[in-house]
Amino acid sequence: MVTDPVTSTPEAIDVAQSARVSVDGEKFVVAGEEIWFNGVNTPWDNWNDFGGDFDEAFWDEHFAALRELGCNSSRIWINCNGVSIVKVGEDGFVKSVNDRHWADLDKLFEIAKRYQIYLMPTFLSFDHFKDSNAGFDSWRKLVSDAAATESYIEKYVIPFVTRYGDNEYLFAIDLCNEPDWVYENEECGEIPMETLAEFFAKCSAAVHENSEILTTVGLGMARYNSDYYYGNCYSDETMTAYAGKSAPLDFWSNHWYYWEKPWFGYPYNTSPDKFHLPAGKPSLIGECTALGDADMTLAEQYKSAYDHGWSGVYAWTSNGVDSNGGLSECTPALEAMKEYIPEKIRN
Repeated sequence: MVTDPVTSTPEAIDVAQSARVSVDGEKFVVAGEEIWFNGVNTPWDNWNDFGGDFDEAFWDEHFAALRELGCNSSRIWINCNGVSIVKVGEDGFVKSVNDRHWADLDKLFEIAKRYQIYLMPTFLSFDHFKDSNAGFDSWRKLVSDAAATESYIEKYVIPFVTRYGDNEYLFAIDLCNEPDWVYENEECGEIPMETLAEFFAKCSAAVHENSEILTTVGLGMARYNSDYYYGNCYSDETMTAYAGKSAPLDFWSNHWYYWEKPWFGYPYNTSPDKFHLPAGKPSLIGECTALGDADMTLAEQYKSAYDHGWSGVYAWTSNGVDSNGGLSECTPALEAMKEYIPEKIRN
């Protein structure tokens, strides 16, 4: 039987439809239909993989396994703390980017596209700023000095989104992992929150002005994303004031661990707005232990988060980098959501 190659075959329909994730109110959508992120953190295989000890076979095999389980997204730290990746001088200015970093990421993004795993690469972490990190002073200067920040944007942020912006499985950039501790902890420099917000605003604006990629900041707790507590340090008004109309973040991505319950409540049995996050944008739980907790199993957490209006959950981790569990612990939750909302997993 002969079919119309443009309109009749499933393959043609798949090609015709964009896989690009965008935001519609408080939901993520692809081709006009809601997508829910049945996610995991695969933060690294080998610390500072990308430009270091990158194992292409690991990522190919792991993404294949994740897709089979129903996972549709992974958050990855593409620079764990390395000045060997983004080479920063003592003055905080970016000198160059390791060519191997780009070569390794080229392979990572092709693997993600092959298995249709949406990636949320994380650019920085509080680890960069810790006294124990060899390059801590350079990173502190990079975010604190306007000219140094501009060198980071010109030599890393814009080249990154220009290089990978056409890959629709690069859905968002997490500009920094848990900057809460950069502000709060002496060992991370106690950099003012206003300084961090200005840095993130400028980076977010650069991403939006050069690509369709979404932006967020993965906060360790709700405190700095909520007017109910300290205040939303990354509100649209704040970000716009620092870097213009392109600067606001596209969604909220709070992390939650059981120690936070007495201070900020339990996110899985309430909606994001009742968890005191700002309304009007999607909200993710960007990290949670894969082990579950005393109140719910991980599978129950994923299901209840969906039922209460969260747009995705990302267990830490899918590959067992620490004591918070690995793929076997993530499996029941991923499979449960694949069965519960298959049309929104799009797997």
